[in-house]
Amino acid sequence: MGRITTFISLYLFFFSFTVCAQISEIDSLKKIISTEGEDSSKVNSLIALSSKYLSSDLEEAVRYGSEAVDLAKKINFQKGLGYGYKAIGLGNYFKANYPEAVVQFQNSQAVFEAISFKPGVANILSNLGATYFNAGEDTKAIDFYLRSLRISEEINDKLRIGTVLNNIGGVYNNKPATVDKGLEYFLRALPIFQEINYPDGISTVSMNVGEIYMKKKLYDSAIHYFETSLSIFDETVDASFPLTFLGRIYAEEKDFERAYAYHNKAIKIAQDVDAKLELLQSIIGLAETQKLHGKIDASIRSYLRAQAIAEEVVARKELKDIYEGLSDLYARNGEFKKAYRYGTLLTGIKDSLYNNDNLTKIQQLQFNFDLEKKEGEIDLLTKDQALKSATIQRQRIVNYATGITGFLLLAILIGFYNRHRYTQKTNRIIKNERDRSKELLLNILPAETARELESNGHAQTRFYDSVTVLFADFKGFSSIARTLKPQELVAELNDYFIAFDEIVEKFNLEKIKTIGDAYMCAGGIPTENDTHAINALEAGLAMQDFMRQRNAARKEKGLEVWELRIGIHIGPIVAGVVGKKKYAYDIWGDTVNIAARMESSGEPGRVNISSTLYNIVKDHYTCHYRGKIFAKNIGEIDMYFVESRSPK
Repeated sequence: MGRITTFISLYLFFFSFTVCAQISEIDSLKKIISTEGEDSSKVNSLIALSSKYLSSDLEEAVRYGSEAVDLAKKINFQKGLGYGYKAIGLGNYFKANYPEAVVQFQNSQAVFEAISFKPGVANILSNLGATYFNAGEDTKAIDFYLRSLRISEEINDKLRIGTVLNNIGGVYNNKPATVDKGLEYFLRALPIFQEINYPDGISTVSMNVGEIYMKKKLYDSAIHYFETSLSIFDETVDASFPLTFLGRIYAEEKDFERAYAYHNKAIKIAQDVDAKLELLQSIIGLAETQKLHGKIDASIRSYLRAQAIAEEVVARKELKDIYEGLSDLYARNGEFKKAYRYGTLLTGIKDSLYNNDNLTKIQQLQFNFDLEKKEGEIDLLTKDQALKSATIQRQRIVNYATGITGFLLLAILIGFYNRHRYTQKTNRIIKNERDRSKELLLNILPAETARELESNGHAQTRFYDSVTVLFADFKGFSSIARTLKPQELVAELNDYFIAFDEIVEKFNLEKIKTIGDAYMCAGGIPTENDTHAINALEAGLAMQDFMRQRNAARKEKGLEVWELRIGIHIGPIVAGVVGKKKYAYDIWGDTVNIAARMESSGEPGRVNISSTLYNIVKDHYTCHYRGKIFAKNIGEIDMYFVESRSPK
């Protein structure tokens, strides 16, 4: 059912109205337009009227958008001209005339950029992403979405931020391998729309979240989100989507009478306004329910009807589902020539849709966007450090030269022998200083990074596709701190961190940093390896074993025990050296944030891991599924406690 979410997530978030309300507002706008002069107010009214027709008469929507453009040109109203082009683009978008929609949106973008109107530029970039996405061009779509998000965050436009986050989620939801990434973006968008009380946004995101839960067969959750969406979109063309989804769920539950009622209502809504994509999606939903019900001939007729529409509007994702359905149904009917024909068509369109190069480009664009946001935090280490080192070196040379000159004068008086001895001593001091500097550098940076700095004068920031991040934190540290003297507290904490350092080194992990009572390390950096996930879990279990032994000794002495939470997650990160005055090796990315949430959502004495890590290590460890746990700023995450190592 991913084909429906990809279209729903493209909705450009116009307000939805009941049919009666729309008619009333359309009539009111027409009366206003008839009394207005040729000025900017009339341009705005024409654009508003065009938007009202988007849910009922797309030809009228385009016509009124064109009138707005003509008048805006005549009176030189640039902002109105930009929105007029946008109105024409929207009409063509909903007519599935994507080439013309792109042209009109680009006209609008050019106008908004010429007048430096950033909200308009962000809006149009999002619309261009929507158009390319619905045409099956995922790579171009996400490029436009990320450009829109960048501007929206710059101007703090929460409506547009929520819209683009939702649309990016739609791109990821379009690939089976990245559905969970799509859910992450949807759940980031939903609280934004709730904060600004934006019903259309809440409805659209709810529908997308419901679709993912439906894929996971969590039907109760899915129905809740679909009904939330339907309560807002009711009696509008947008309602065809939650209706179709609900029809599919009830079909899965064998309640075919209710399923057909939802499908037929969705089809009627789309037919009434000649919305071809909505009609196409609704008919495919009906065909799938008929197929599930065993009504083979009826399902074939529905698929063939959908095929004609899909070919007309060049809907490649929908054509894939249609070819797949017809190939299977004709094979069941014994019509093997037709089954083979549609199987061949299916293979061809799959090759186009699931091109691995496209997925790689999408991931690279996402990485570039995330990295760009961090570049402001990463110091230009090379220039600053090179200048600082040169200054220090020059000063040392001056100091040494002065000393050497003095001693040479003395040496002239006492002979060449003493001068030779002094030269040897000076060389030893220089060598010791160099060795000490190198030792200090190795103490604060990974050996590989330190060598790179020593050789090149700088260390490159690097992207790692898979790194395991571990966070450890003491529960109730503030309460413990109040009961100890500062010297005792630091000494006790130092003992724990020294033990953790030894464990980290044993399991080939890299210590990143400590912040207060929190300890952070990672596996798979700076040298990549294939065992970092297992190494990190072994380290986490070893830390908890150490804590149990230490606490047993403290109990015997009547001392308060220290309790440790550990959270671990695996995923991509960015790593590099930062700092103006002191070197610091650090890592960034969503993986780090999720690992921190694993720790804060865990329990003392336990190792809490994400579902992503569980799927990698489940054959090596016995784990307890905790269910979906809400993590601050992340959303619901499947979490697991590591119970023990699985017997071999």
